Amino acid sequence: MTTPVMGRIHSTESFGTVDGPGVRFIVFTQGCRMRCQFCHNPDTWKINDPKASLRSADDVLEEAAKYRAYWGEKGGITVSGGEPLLQVDFLIDLFKKAKAQGIHTTLDTCGKPFTREEPFFSQFEELMNYTDLLLFDIKHIDNDAHKRLTTQSNENILEMAKYLSEINKPVWIRHVLVPQRSDYDEFLIRLDDFIQTLDNVDKVEVLPYHTMGKYKWDELGLKYPLEGIEPPGQDRVKNAKDLLHVDQYTKYLTR
Repeated sequence: MTTPVMGRIHSTESFGTVDGPGVRFIVFTQGCRMRCQFCHNPDTWKINDPKASLRSADDVLEEAAKYRAYWGEKGGITVSGGEPLLQVDFLIDLFKKAKAQGIHTTLDTCGKPFTREEPFFSQFEELMNYTDLLLFDIKHIDNDAHKRLTTQSNENILEMAKYLSEINKPVWIRHVLVPQRSDYDEFLIRLDDFIQTLDNVDKVEVLPYHTMGKYKWDELGLKYPLEGIEPPGQDRVKNAKDLLHVDQYTKYLTR
């Protein structure tokens, strides 16, 4: 008997409406190496957290199937995190089996684990065979500012965006708008310039920074790095949407 590939799962959500098309069953994986100052799930950071559940793809799909009647034509499964690509073997098993059942698969990722080096790259190529859509988070276009915001470089993240464009894999670009961090016209214009070089972008989403996850930092005894920074006003959100030309991306409506 083949030993099943196990994933370390933080939690699931049965009726997600903002993480991909239609109604989604969302799987939150455990573990992330990014330390985003605005993160609303710092409880997913710890890799190999014993509090997380070890689950097989079959187990997750069995739970998801209970809600399939609600998905409609566009819904399906979204795997988020944490950072799902830290568990690429589990993702391959889950998405391969999901596609065999005719389920739409979406991967929500910041792309940080991406590399064109082996063995990861071949695994990623295989994963893309079973992935219908990526929700791709670009935290910051400027590398130095990205390091300040997340503690990590963005070089391989932008490289992943280029690769996804090369293979024409549909993506929704997501950008969290954070005052005093990413909410500067200069950075937004540079981000737009980069996105315009990609041929696979179906949608661009501006996600206003919020403080609803701050209580988790407090519960974990972590110092909240954006203390005193308020969410952006509607004028700044509109400005970001205008500079990123979000209205021009309409492919996702017809794909």
